[in-house]
Formats: sequence, structure tokens, C-alpha cells
Amino acid sequence: MGRFDGKVALVTGASRGIGRGIALRLAAEGADVVVNFLGYPEEAAEVAALIEQHGRRALVVEADTADRAALTAMFEQAVATLGRLDIAVANAATSIREAVVDADWEHVQRTIAVAQFGVFHTCQLAAQQMVRQGAGGKIVIIGSVHAEIAVPRSAAYNMAKAAVNHLGATLAAELAPHHINVNIVNPGWIDTPGERRFASEEDIRQGGKRIPWGRLGTPEDIAGVVAFLVSDDADYVTGATLRADGGFKLGLRLPDP
Repeated sequence: MGRFDGKVALVTGASRGIGRGIALRLAAEGADVVVNFLGYPEEAAEVAALIEQHGRRALVVEADTADRAALTAMFEQAVATLGRLDIAVANAATSIREAVVDADWEHVQRTIAVAQFGVFHTCQLAAQQMVRQGAGGKIVIIGSVHAEIAVPRSAAYNMAKAAVNHLGATLAAELAPHHINVNIVNPGWIDTPGERRFASEEDIRQGGKRIPWGRLGTPEDIAGVVAFLVSDDADYVTGATLRADGGFKLGLRLPDP
């Protein structure tokens, strides 16, 4: 018996990185999974195949989380195909790193459209379905330590992640009477394919040494945290922000005198 037997989960941005890790962990523990993706069809199909190897159902849906109509259609398809929705993980995000003084406004808008408004769409549509079902539910927002640390050249992403942290707390307060848990996970520096857009293998190797835990996090590290938050063990946890960063923030120090 798995912790999520009979449950249906939806994970945005599930074809790669953290989203992939979460989708596979939930399936390994019994959930059927809606695999949302944008632009990586082969990877999404691979995730679906691995879910099915666990004996679970997988529904693969390509949809841009910034496109509300596309997300609405995805949720309708998920319920029509899998029957219900018990778990939603708002993971999809994008980041275009530029200094504020040089930032292209279209890049700023795109980052916020996905990393902030896309999370709002996902959470609202999930909440509406869970309220209709009347049986509670679990929503997790994948935030970032960028919500807590003003990382240079990431203003739009920093803004978006700070915003969705507050969204999660607000939604948790509103949904508590429905016994729908809403929590936020703020990962630190995680070893994902997307990280290679900004750092070399050597940067990643050396960067891991500077983290108190001695390495970058993995998608599986974050998946374990999410699995706890959407399990019965976390039924009394809502509105919480859990930083999963291997001590990254604690390790920030002023230069030695």
C-alpha cells in the first residue's frame, strides 16, 4: 500500500528537474499523475512511461501555465480522464537573468507571467476543483530561496517568488475551512537541467562545496519534502513555508576580516 493509493496528482513543469522528481515520487507512492509540460515532449513521455511502470496512470498535457485558457482545459481534461484531483503542485517557472537597468520588458513580463501568474492560475483552478469535490485536498507551491535573498540579475524571478509565497499563505487561510492544505517549499540551489543555462559543470561542482551540506540539492530532495506535505502526516500543516536548501541561506557569510 502506498501513501497516495487512489489519489490523483497534477504537477506543472513535470517533464524535467524538480517537477519530474515530484511526479515520479508521487507515482512511486501510488498516485496517478497529470504530467504538465511545455516544450519537452520526449522528456514528458519518458516521465509518463516511468509512472506507468509503477502501475499508475499518467496523463500528459502540454500547456503554458501563463495561458489561463490552456490551464482551464488541462484541469477539465484531468478530471474527465482521471476522475478527480487530490493533489496539485505548482512547480512550473521560468527565469531570464538580467540586471534591472538592462532588463528587456518582454523578458520581465514573461518571467512573471509563468512564475507568478501561472502559479495563481494553477492554485486557483486546483482549489476550485477541490472545493467542488468537498473532500479536502493538498496544494504545494514550489517557491525559491530567491523569495528570501535578493539575488542580483534575477529581479523579476525574485519578485515572482516572493509573491507566490504570500499567495500560498493567503490561500491557506481561505481554504482551511475546506480542509485543503496549502504549503510552500523554497528550494535552494538545485542540480537541474535548467541550471545549466546559467552555470557550467565546474561552477556547479565548486558551488556545491560552498553549501554547508556539501552539495547541491537534487530533484529527489525536493520531491521528498513535497511527498511529506501532501501526505496524511501533514494534515495539520497549512500555510507553512519550508526552506529545503541544505543550509544554503545559513551558509551566507560576510568576508573574513
